[in-house]
Amino acid sequence: MDYENFFNEEIKALKDEGLYRTFRAIDRVQNMFPKALETVEGNDREVEIWCSNDYLNMSQNPEVLDACINVINKLGTGSGGTRNISGTSTYHVKLEQTLAELHNKEASLVFPSAYTANQATIATLCRNIESIEIFSDRLNHASLIEGIRNSKAQYHIFEHNDMEHLESLLQAADIEAPKLIICESIYSMEGIRSPLKEIVRLAKEYKAMTYLDEVHSVGLYGNEGRGIADELGLSGDIDIINGTLSKSFGQLGGYVAANANIIDYIRSFASGFIFTSSINPSVAAASIKSIELTKVAETLRVRIRRNSKLIREGLKSINVPFINNDSHIIPILVKGPVECKKISKLLLDEFGIYIQPVFYPTVPKGDERLRVTITPKHSKKDIDNFVNSIDRAWKILDFDRVEDQYFPVNI
Repeated sequence: MDYENFFNEEIKALKDEGLYRTFRAIDRVQNMFPKALETVEGNDREVEIWCSNDYLNMSQNPEVLDACINVINKLGTGSGGTRNISGTSTYHVKLEQTLAELHNKEASLVFPSAYTANQATIATLCRNIESIEIFSDRLNHASLIEGIRNSKAQYHIFEHNDMEHLESLLQAADIEAPKLIICESIYSMEGIRSPLKEIVRLAKEYKAMTYLDEVHSVGLYGNEGRGIADELGLSGDIDIINGTLSKSFGQLGGYVAANANIIDYIRSFASGFIFTSSINPSVAAASIKSIELTKVAETLRVRIRRNSKLIREGLKSINVPFINNDSHIIPILVKGPVECKKISKLLLDEFGIYIQPVFYPTVPKGDERLRVTITPKHSKKDIDNFVNSIDRAWKILDFDRVEDQYFPVNI
């Protein structure tokens, strides 16, 4: 086999489809956000970030930085190994206790990423529970899909947020067979909530466990930022909650929270936990401090809601198609990967607006978009400039506008 030719042809095919990804390096210098620095031909220039997952800007909070630096000075930068081999510190233990309390669960387990937490937990549960059937929303995240596939269990895909379809699939299954319903509280590429109360009702009626991905919700919704399950009073009805430390909390890592037996089972049997190095103790310490601050950060959550409203109003005023929702995620629809990359590049090169294009496989082909994520540090002036830049870029590229319909809903 000509290995070199194989790789060249695969990359060429990706480029021919317009699906090849490029990255622009930016440095998020402290005290500048939402501004950052991009180095172009040896010179730094300011750009403005509109697609960060550091939703509450906790990665640069002075108290969080101090917590991290203090532990680095005390313990160094590495964890020392897997959790079983010197990789469990007092900070890991405290973080897991903190996360369990956050979600009103008995226990939690921290992984190096939320992707790993989803993949390892689902694969382990569903590989080992005999005859289990999985019911998964069509728009579930790649990490959830990966866990389902790796489990080798029988699975069913229900149309996005379609409770009639989900119930028809549940009705067709053996009522006594083990089942697991998997969904997200807020879908990351749409900013749309799941009908969680109805999912819980169906799970109880058809004797299914529930697995909820809260990564884009925790820190931003619910009492003290405990997530949408808490906001709806459903934390006790969800069997397993997955979350992340890398978005609202501004750090690195993921976790699952559940009753003590489930967590102990995952800890004891999940290869994705057993055989990977733990997060650094300094990251665990920073996460603890970040969670503590986030719980009392209602002012920041109010600002995000205000800013999201302003962006939606601005996009409506210029007749640009976007998915209307009630979250902090605002997807602007740009059909075609080439077109999506073109406007992203134009916005950065000409207007200093940094927002990456989103296309297949992150979203289905034909659903390309710019995914706007707002933070408390974006000012009204920033928002007005962003909307004006989108308007001008749309005009330069002669993209279609929408009249009397600002928010396609059949996504």
